[in-house]
Amino acid sequence: MIGRIVEIADDRRHLFLSRGFMVVQDTEGERKELGQVPLDDIAAVIANAHGLSYTNNLLIALAERCAPFVLCSENHNAAGMLLPIEGNFQQAKRFDAQLAASQPTIKRLWADIVKSKLQQQAAALEAANVASIPLSSLVKKVRSGDPDNFEAQGARRYWTLLFGNDFRRDQQAGGLNAMLNYGYTILRATTARAIVAAGLHPTMGLHHSNQGNAMRLVDDLMEPFRPMIDLKVWQLYRRGEQTITPNSKRALVHTMYDDMQTNVGVTPVIVCTQKLATSLVQIFLGEREKLDLPLPGLPLNLSAALQDE
Repeated sequence: MIGRIVEIADDRRHLFLSRGFMVVQDTEGERKELGQVPLDDIAAVIANAHGLSYTNNLLIALAERCAPFVLCSENHNAAGMLLPIEGNFQQAKRFDAQLAASQPTIKRLWADIVKSKLQQQAAALEAANVASIPLSSLVKKVRSGDPDNFEAQGARRYWTLLFGNDFRRDQQAGGLNAMLNYGYTILRATTARAIVAAGLHPTMGLHHSNQGNAMRLVDDLMEPFRPMIDLKVWQLYRRGEQTITPNSKRALVHTMYDDMQTNVGVTPVIVCTQKLATSLVQIFLGEREKLDLPLPGLPLNLSAALQDE
């Protein structure tokens, strides 16, 4: 069963553990119980409101199940994330293999991720009826480690093509940028859970190297899935959504459950992140050669929705 991403978006809420459930309670008036979610069903909890309180027992129970507890800032970016210390019974062995990975292997893996991201960005542009040739032409040029930084070159072309010449990606801005921030926060939590569950350390990245970033591997592995969020934001904007609303939040969360094409058939995005993390472990352990990346193209659910518009 695929886990549920639970967002707490309303102020004055208290979260606590009761008999295997996360219980949400109003903190005003009669302190009514507003809902319950089985802990074993939770993939991640997104704390995206002010005035929240939660018990230590609940946080421990979520950590034991590898379910991230994500704290969001006002711009809907992840300000912090609670993850378990041990996420896999073979964790020590896998940490050792992760640390021992050679630079040629790491550079090759990053090049494959960049190629996949460019391919997915090209697919997003095609769905938006925008010429994707500028990005598609970059894929074959990517070399080991991407020394020419085609990932950044592609991004500069991509944003202008998808959202217009006036758009600038700014994490501190509202509107489209706020929706992108929120979508990426959902994706980041999903990818973090997959990485920890696979027994990898989220800080030891392939390419991202900011010493202040404790989620460098997460930011590496989520790259091929970012265009899924981008296109969903583009679609919402076309429908009149200008900023973060309850409707846009639901739509962005649902993107994690859209089906993508893979080598073994259609698979939800959330499962694709798990397969990618598991394949990376297997490469570090010498059990396989290539990452399990999704095939180029859109989630089938999103593609069908765009055709119906």
